[in-house]
Parts: sequence; structure tokens; C-alpha cells
Amino acid sequence: MAPGGTMPPCAPHLMFRRPGLAAPAPHAVVPPPAAADMDKEGEERRLRLSDLEWVADLGEGASGVVTKVRLRGGTAGPAFALKVAHYPDDTDAGREQDEVLRRACGAGPPSPYVVRCHAVLRGAGGEPACLLELMDAGSLHDVHRRRGGRGGLPEPALAEVAARCALGLAHLHARGVAHLDLKPDNLLASARGDVKIADFGVSRIFSRDGNQRSTRVSVAVGTTAYMSPERFAPNAQAGPRGACAADVWSLGVTVLELFLGHRPVLPAERTPSWKMFKEAICYGDPPSVPDSAAASAELRGFVAACVQKDPRRRATVPQLLAHPFVARRDVEASRRALREIIVETM
Repeated sequence: MAPGGTMPPCAPHLMFRRPGLAAPAPHAVVPPPAAADMDKEGEERRLRLSDLEWVADLGEGASGVVTKVRLRGGTAGPAFALKVAHYPDDTDAGREQDEVLRRACGAGPPSPYVVRCHAVLRGAGGEPACLLELMDAGSLHDVHRRRGGRGGLPEPALAEVAARCALGLAHLHARGVAHLDLKPDNLLASARGDVKIADFGVSRIFSRDGNQRSTRVSVAVGTTAYMSPERFAPNAQAGPRGACAADVWSLGVTVLELFLGHRPVLPAERTPSWKMFKEAICYGDPPSVPDSAAASAELRGFVAACVQKDPRRRATVPQLLAHPFVARRDVEASRRALREIIVETM
């Protein structure tokens, strides 16, 4: 890592099309060119924000602004998403977020189920700017909104989403990272039918030193509607098993929401409070597929396995990957169903 905890940005020739190279798909990473394409000096210049040019605004949230960008002068090359934080963060927490990104979606072989982070740069005021893989269909929340009143996802498409999320969580957990904010807004989609986990703003590292030393991390973070009961305890913390179990609960609530077409916890409330969510999640029955819904036993069982109120009884990610709802799906039919739904809303 570079001084200050940031990842060394990729050299431009590792990320963008250069003359003589075939243009990649919009969300693909350009493979390294031949040695002859190296700069004459044989050195790689580091990417700077000034090397990028704005293409379009993609959105703004509480933590930052996201824009579509390309390499300046490289209009024929691939586009990327640039997420620039509103404020600089050179604290220990900020440096941990850099390490989260490096582990989750930067260093090592990329996961096809986690949005790729190509570089972490710095703005003029020191604010972090993440150059990310562009997912051109927005989030699954956006996909549902654009579908209008057609309800939730059909089971074949939903099984593919569940499988991809579980595989993405397996990748993160193997690298010692708990996501802690899994929800439809943080699952990004593409025209190819891909769905990938994104947004690591509250993620935590629960295993350090090459998985040799584990630590307890705060899990009292994230979006309240998707938090498991144990995360509402004051200053809630968890070790590796508990942090992973927190992600499994969020996955179950997310799958249920995508099936129902609305939030399963306090769906009728426009602005429910933290206290209302706590009472519903901690003291009410766990969310479930309604008896009246036309749902398979496999879907019902998958959701129930995720939302056990006791985290020790919750399914693990490997168990979810072996669950019939995921393991026995018709993979080609499920992928096709998901891709068709995404494309029709673009």
C-alpha cells in the first residue's frame, strides 16, 4: 500500500484501451498490453484525477458523488464509475476503509460477484476517490423501481441473485471482510445480467495478519431495516462468525424484499424510526414469505435459514450455497431470466 494507507493506483495502460488494442466490454478491465506498448522510459505513470474526464452524473448520496468517467482523450475506451467522497478522511477509520477496498475488490484475482475497484485516488482536498467498475443498469432497487407495479422478481431470477450474493459474500468473508450493509441498493446490475455486491462504506475487517489473528468489530452499523437482532445491542460487536452471520441475515431480508417487491420489515411505514425497527426485528417474528404467497418450499426454506434470530443457528454462507434454492436451480434458465428483467428496464 502507498503512504497514508491508500492503494497504489493502477497505471493507465493497465486500465484503458490504447491504440491498436481491441475495445473491451464497457465494464471489463483492459488486459495488460504487450511490452512494446510500455512507455519509452519503461516506467508506468500513476493515474491522477486530472487524467479522467466527466461523462455523466450517476448519483449522489450521503457519503459522496458518483460520476461516469473515461480517460481524458480516450472516448473509444471503456467507461468507469468514479465515487468521490464529500470529505477527506485520514483517520484510522479512513485507512481501514482503504484496506477494506484493497481486500474486497482491489488486490488479487477479481471476483465476478463483487464490483471491482481499480484504484483509490485523492482529490485536491484529500478526499478519497474510488475508480470502480461501471455497472450500467444501476442497482437492483433501481431495476425494481423501473419495473413499476409488476411486483417482485420471479423465482428463477431470484435464485440467480441469491447465488451471486452468496458467492460474493464467500469471497469477502474469505478475505476477512464483513460487508454489513447488504441490501438491494448495494447490489449493482449490468446489461450482461451480472449482479455484484458494491458499497463498502461501513464494512469491517474481522481477520488480520493473513487470517492468523481475528478481532471483534462493530456491527452496530449499516441500514437499520436489514440489521439482525443482535446488531441492535448497545455498542454491538462480533467476532468473525458473528460478523459473517450478520451478512447472512441481511441476505435473507434482501432476497425476501426482492421477492415481495417491497421491504418486508415495517413495509407500510413511510418513515419508521430506529426504535420501531428494533421492536419489530428484535421482539417480533422473523420476516418470512407470507403463507398466501405463491412460493416454493425451497425459497421459503432459504429465507428461513438466513433469518434465524439466534446468529448461532443461522445458516453459514457455505450452507446457503448448498441449499436447494441455489444449488438445484437451472443455472442457464435463471441467468437468462435475470438478464431479461434487467435489460427490459434499461
